[in-house]
Amino acid sequence: RSLMERLPRERFLYLGDTARLPYGMKSADTIRRYVKQNISYLVARGVKAVVVACNSASTVLLEGPSGGRPRFPVPVYDVIEPGAQAAVARARRLRIGVLGTRATVASLAYPRAIWRLAPRAHVHSRACPLLVSLVEEGWERDPVTDLVIARYLKDVLAKRPDVLILGCTHYPALRAALSKAAGPGVELIDSADAVASRIKADIAAGRLPASAREPGGGARAQLLATDVSPIFAQIAARLLGLSAASAPPLELIDLADLPA
Repeated sequence: RSLMERLPRERFLYLGDTARLPYGMKSADTIRRYVKQNISYLVARGVKAVVVACNSASTVLLEGPSGGRPRFPVPVYDVIEPGAQAAVARARRLRIGVLGTRATVASLAYPRAIWRLAPRAHVHSRACPLLVSLVEEGWERDPVTDLVIARYLKDVLAKRPDVLILGCTHYPALRAALSKAAGPGVELIDSADAVASRIKADIAAGRLPASAREPGGGARAQLLATDVSPIFAQIAARLLGLSAASAPPLELIDLADLPA
């Protein structure tokens, strides 16, 4: 959604690996295998760059199993480093909270990225595994969600953070509830905005080729999914800020036979 808002000339191919989610509960080796398959498939479809929008999946990009970052035939953007940069830039006292899945928090990817930029930063992380399910149920404004958020944030807010990183793609859907719980003195950092800004800058600088497509002309996005539940289209449309009737077309794909 952030990319579509900032880059009106570009077209997007969105791959949701719905048959194998949630990634946030899986091991790093399994996530790494899935990410390589997903990227290989998208490259075969002719994309010029890939954004790994899942924070849990982004953690395996930052350090491969042998210590180096994996290499791919097109630029691949994670959401960890742009989110960390935005947090450091906006944290007045370098006190930073991180909300994420269990896999993201266990990886220490955000603290490491933050400490590379600001070694004296204080980072406090909290796994919030229930929040994804609440978003997919459409309970963004439900009192139950407020109670769950208050319980998750209690320990982090006790550390008096300047900013909170929303370290999962679903969490921005809960921005209003999270902002209310955090209070006016805490800024929420959305990694989606940060990575969209980076890609826009790379296109402007010529590091990525710009599309010749005119704004508003033709289909802007296509959704690919490895499994389709009855509510998939509703969730996708809601997160993209669209009505169900105007949601992009959906294509069901099978990644099972792709090499790891």
